[in-house]
Amino acid sequence: MSEAMRKLQAKIGVGADGEFGPNTARAIVGHYGLSPERGAHLLGQASHESGNFKRSRESLNYSWKGLMSTWPTRFKTEAEAREYHRQPTKIARKVYFRPEELGNETEDDAENFIGRGWLQLTGKANYRSFAAEMSVPEVLTDPSLVEEEYAFETAQWFFNKNGLFELADQGVDEEVIKKITRKVNGGYHGLDDRINQTQKIHRWLMDA
Repeated sequence: MSEAMRKLQAKIGVGADGEFGPNTARAIVGHYGLSPERGAHLLGQASHESGNFKRSRESLNYSWKGLMSTWPTRFKTEAEAREYHRQPTKIARKVYFRPEELGNETEDDAENFIGRGWLQLTGKANYRSFAAEMSVPEVLTDPSLVEEEYAFETAQWFFNKNGLFELADQGVDEEVIKKITRKVNGGYHGLDDRINQTQKIHRWLMDA
């Protein structure tokens, strides 16, 4: 059961069982005033990124091989990567201590502002922007709130900030999903699943 989904369901007034299905999808779209297309793209991408809404916190429990394939510019040798093997805190402090790009000014920031929410809000700068624009300053002192209380809202904020809802208005064909995937993922990882999820959810919403 997803605690983040359960809390969202309670917020929007449907049975809070933590499972995602047609009724929950329709309730989310209705509560947040989304069109079927906007809702399908947002929920389809979020579903893929979160393992069908089961994960809302980034796992940094990488093996040394995983570190070298994920961050080849930061782990250039096997010896260096082995020093970080399966050490999430140490990994976060190395890969996310990027003041100019992520706004993490200290190694503590890098550890605290890891990816959370259904689209993995990452970096103090993004947490700060979300906190200001959504009037939730508490996430800066307790970033873990993004994991459950604001897992959906951070995803919605990301779509708004990056103009993805305007792209979603173009429909739910594969080309549009591909464009949105590029913005969300930086590439096309998991594209087939993203297409399947988005189009399935759109059918649910159109059948309402």
